[in-house]
Amino acid sequence: MDIYVVKQGDNVDRIAANYNISVEDLIEDNQIEYPYRLAVGQALFIRGSWNGNEKETLYSFGYAYPFINSRTLNNTLPFITDLYVFSYGFTEEGNLVPPASKDDWMIAAARNVGVRPILTLTPLGVDGKFNNNLVSALVRDPSVQQHLIWELGQTMLERGFSGLDIDFEYVLAEDRAGFAQFVEKVRSVMNIFGYPVTVALAPKTSANQKGLLYEGMDYRLLGEAADRVMLMTYEWGYSQGPPMAVAPLNMVRRVVEYAVTEIPREKISLGIPNYGYDWPLPYEKGVTRAQTIHNLEAVQIAIDHGVEIQFDLKAMSPYFYYWQYGIRHEVWFEDVRSIFAKFELIKEYGLTGAGYWQLMNFFKPNWLMMESLFQIEKTTRN
Repeated sequence: MDIYVVKQGDNVDRIAANYNISVEDLIEDNQIEYPYRLAVGQALFIRGSWNGNEKETLYSFGYAYPFINSRTLNNTLPFITDLYVFSYGFTEEGNLVPPASKDDWMIAAARNVGVRPILTLTPLGVDGKFNNNLVSALVRDPSVQQHLIWELGQTMLERGFSGLDIDFEYVLAEDRAGFAQFVEKVRSVMNIFGYPVTVALAPKTSANQKGLLYEGMDYRLLGEAADRVMLMTYEWGYSQGPPMAVAPLNMVRRVVEYAVTEIPREKISLGIPNYGYDWPLPYEKGVTRAQTIHNLEAVQIAIDHGVEIQFDLKAMSPYFYYWQYGIRHEVWFEDVRSIFAKFELIKEYGLTGAGYWQLMNFFKPNWLMMESLFQIEKTTRN
């Protein structure tokens, strides 16, 4: 494979001819829509034969809501090991709360092609936000835990799930040990029935990092308690924050450097964002809110406004500016260069997985590049 960055005067015919590939392959691999316009600075995936040593195996997965487009899901399934269904909640009494939309169809779609559907458990309140009061009620009461674990087991058996993911955020510092003990208890039960248990971890860079997002997350204890962990290495740039890369590589690297001192590398998956943000400028704290956009949409915005896509070599992320209706905008997103840098980080530190938040839009170049660099892990049972 190769990555080509579009220059002034380029077109799909010229680029394809230079690489001795068909125009059709170039267009399809990069999801370039008619009339096949390109943005200067746009990064393109160029397919080719892989001539290196034996590929390392990669555990590939991603989160998806039950309202994902069926075509998007079906296009994605061949490239992943597990599908994380987002999400099931619970009450203070330990009663499991299913998603608002039916998930039967996506569970069936995954199983039909040998992909394991995974139940994702979150402490989301009625307002759709993470509720640490729910976490406290759970981890401080063994009877509530017992009831929830029983309901999880019943639901996973009845609905055909193949594993459990625990995605708790904003865990209170005083619940740090209790949360890890809960994960360990769940795993001890679920493993008996062949269900692996994973846990998502806020992106810490040190053991005693301050902040509500971090203080309840004990990397060492949770790494011991779960079968696998995913580092949520994204959302440095977020909808209500100042414009910046969603997953700047310099910050992602710091998280990985710390994680491998606390957790066995073979248990760690790197989180990768599958989206970007568009901020209106000037940014005003508490007022400005960025719009979430997908990676292809970002490129189309650059094309429509005739602006060049830049690339930040520290963050290893693409960005650009444009004007619309008298307002200047700043856009950060992911492309094949930024994702390749994350794949290289996985290899450098000996991690074994890549997890995507989220799969709601199909970004084909990502999956083709993954397939060219790794052997995607597939299970014989689901």
